[in-house]
Amino acid sequence: MSSPQLQHLFHRHLPESAVPYCLQLWEESPFHFFVKKPRNTKLGDFRFRRDQSIQTITLNADLNPYQFLLTLIHEIAHLRAFAQYGTAHAPHGPEWKTKFKQLLEPVMNESTFPRDILVPLKLHMRNPSASSARDLFLMKEMSKYEVAPTQVNTYFLSDLAPQTHFELAGRKFKKGETRRTRILCEELGTGKKYLVSRLARVIKLD
Repeated sequence: MSSPQLQHLFHRHLPESAVPYCLQLWEESPFHFFVKKPRNTKLGDFRFRRDQSIQTITLNADLNPYQFLLTLIHEIAHLRAFAQYGTAHAPHGPEWKTKFKQLLEPVMNESTFPRDILVPLKLHMRNPSASSARDLFLMKEMSKYEVAPTQVNTYFLSDLAPQTHFELAGRKFKKGETRRTRILCEELGTGKKYLVSRLARVIKLD
């Protein structure tokens, strides 16, 4: 990918103030970069391949600018950790955490992130996890800036009261007990039970 192409993508998806810094990161450690159709299982992707001199990073197209920036730097941290340590480190272990913190620090300010995101983001970065989507506080603040507006009656599953009926992917459920990051829910009609992410966006039925 050429620099003009990358500039175009960065200007389209990132907070404007972060574009020069992200271009600098690419110039220091070049990578192939692609924006993909939304994927339900991940926000972005980096996979180290020994047979490639230049690695590849992909991000979902539907991320808001702040989630796009956070995810991009998350993946660049993987790139640099693998460049330094190879496969002799855990993908989200201390080596990656250190890289992630170092790379994000220059944009951890109110010139780049709104204050309502910056507060939970700083808490999250004390010990960043494999996915920012696991951080309920951070994701709720991030959701305020979603690119595509959600339906009026759409909620995070975590915000519904127990026993509330809701719809997810065209199927109807009743919310049950919370188990760590997931919630046990019963499908109406079949009685089958499923563990659903507390961050799932659902349609409230009652």
